[in-house]
Amino acid sequence: MTDRAKAYTDAGVNINAGNEFVSRIKSMVSSTFTGGVVTDIGGFGGLFKLDSSNMEEPVLVASTDGVGTKLNLAFQYNRHDTIGIDLVAMSVNDILVQGAKPLFFLDYFATGKLDVDTAENVLSGVVDGCKQGQCALLGGETAEMPDFYKPGEYDLSGFCVGVVDNANIVDGSSIRPGDKIIGLASSGVHSNGYSLVRKLVNKAGLKGDDPFPGTDRTAAEVLLEPTRIYVETVRNIIRDIDVKGMCHVTGGGFYDNIPRILPRGVVADINFGSWDILPVFFWLKEQGELSWPEMLQIFNCGIGYILIVSEDVAEDVMNRAQGMGEKAWMIGEIKNQKELDKEQVIVDFAQAR
Repeated sequence: MTDRAKAYTDAGVNINAGNEFVSRIKSMVSSTFTGGVVTDIGGFGGLFKLDSSNMEEPVLVASTDGVGTKLNLAFQYNRHDTIGIDLVAMSVNDILVQGAKPLFFLDYFATGKLDVDTAENVLSGVVDGCKQGQCALLGGETAEMPDFYKPGEYDLSGFCVGVVDNANIVDGSSIRPGDKIIGLASSGVHSNGYSLVRKLVNKAGLKGDDPFPGTDRTAAEVLLEPTRIYVETVRNIIRDIDVKGMCHVTGGGFYDNIPRILPRGVVADINFGSWDILPVFFWLKEQGELSWPEMLQIFNCGIGYILIVSEDVAEDVMNRAQGMGEKAWMIGEIKNQKELDKEQVIVDFAQAR
């Protein structure tokens, strides 16, 4: 450590630790670089050259997000290698809904005292997420802020930028009665509802290495299972098949997210029980003494991503998704909204258990 850095180190900011972190992650970050990246790590800004040669009217699409209180569970179970995947997933899945191709991602990592090993673990997840999302990790910020966070804790946020040809924007405006609703399986709870999850975990006294009920996995493995990234599958589908609307099932579950893509005058009629529900959701329902409508308001309940297509291509979409390793189900249909329908999502719970 040089003398000129001593005063800042004494104040709680370890410049040497920051430099070590950057040197450790350089090769990881550069492994995500795509053809559009024209700068290396460490610049004041990340430069990206957009190739719009196959688009008539390119439109940039951006999204920013975090992972909420799922972070607290990562702290509690001392597992940090997958939370970065969640961070990327929340943004790339969101811009995917509008038909965008993810281009690049930037992350923000803030902590009270930089633990290089933990930060490297977190960043490895971000890198993994970028590879799954087919985008470059163009840059980021690591902020060490003494006395701002509790010891051992950190915060994460990030944003993604993508591009779509104006003519190919998916906005739900062409959705009509008779269209089919296809659901793609979630990997678990994903990144929403964790304030309630943590409350129920603590109530049950569930430790990270405890077996999770109904599975052969530990509680940490089940509850920190990273959010599924749907980029590869959905980009493959929309390349060849007309998809009228898509939905990333996040906070607010079915009831708040599906209406965001529906035009006026229609409802989404969902057949509950037409898809596989993971054991974690039965456990949450039982522990929280929740009804299925309450569950669908809070959690994805096994469906992480939704596509709405015309009936004549529905089977093709199902086959394409399943051929790419997704679990996919026909979970409902678009119908005319009746005068008495107060909401745009109607769920038939006849098959609920």
